[in-house]
Amino acid sequence: MSIIAEAPEYLQVYSDGLVKRFAPPIVDASSELTSGYRSKDVILDPSKPISGRIFLPDTKDFTAQLPVLVYFHGGGFCIGSTTWCGYHHFLGDLSVESQCIVLSIDYRLAPENKLPIAYEDCFASLKWLSMKSHSDPWLKRADISRVFLSGDSAGGNITHHVGRRALQDSECSVKILGLLPIHPYFGSEKRTEKEMAQGEGAEEDVKSNDMFWRLSLPEGSNRDHSACNFEKLELSEAEWSKFPKVVVYVAGLDFLKERGVMYAGYLKNKGVEVQLIEAENEKHVYHVFLPEAESTRLLQRQMTAFINQP
Repeated sequence: MSIIAEAPEYLQVYSDGLVKRFAPPIVDASSELTSGYRSKDVILDPSKPISGRIFLPDTKDFTAQLPVLVYFHGGGFCIGSTTWCGYHHFLGDLSVESQCIVLSIDYRLAPENKLPIAYEDCFASLKWLSMKSHSDPWLKRADISRVFLSGDSAGGNITHHVGRRALQDSECSVKILGLLPIHPYFGSEKRTEKEMAQGEGAEEDVKSNDMFWRLSLPEGSNRDHSACNFEKLELSEAEWSKFPKVVVYVAGLDFLKERGVMYAGYLKNKGVEVQLIEAENEKHVYHVFLPEAESTRLLQRQMTAFINQP
């Protein structure tokens, strides 16, 4: 049995199909009030399986309806979890800062479950939210007419695709008011300037990114598949006119910054209301690794301002 794909510290894929994932420390959900919020794990679909974690902030007004942020974790579609320490603390604190209910999704991972399965799982979470908002006591204050989608890296990519799917599906009863992709993970067969650069780890970044795309895209696809290359996803003029407003977050030291800037420009050219916000001296998904850093607190405040704007 040999290794056919490897990202040091993150993932090993063996020739017999076995996948070994390396995970950081995890945090259990707790219904006890901690740092201003409570959390609990839920099963969205036991047959898939798809699960999630709800973060409920403590509020002064126990009757007020709260907006909902649905969050998709990153990890190249191949790793990641709602239980990871960085995600738990970042999203719990964000729920308090923004005074919104956060639903964090554990979708099925590649390479065992290639795209578009992650998109399907995450879109299914919207239908689950709509159904459970009437019955789950933790969601009785969820205002499904004020729903936002967010995620980092691969989760930022999912945010785009689920947002597109929601506006095309007449049966989706939640109202998506905005998308907040953080350091979104896109690509194409054509390399960017940074991807063609030499030195400073660029070659390793390209190799790692290519591997994750190879493991996650449908068999026989390349990086110009619409899951990877956002320019290949066709929407009608009428659909673009209904696309939610978007704020794209990029990091100055992130290898994927170019892609995020290109994505924001693409949306703007399609007539979408879009903002681009850069954390100048930060790396890719810094908020996951540094959930208590001031730069992370700033990101939470920026997201809160977007969610709560009139």
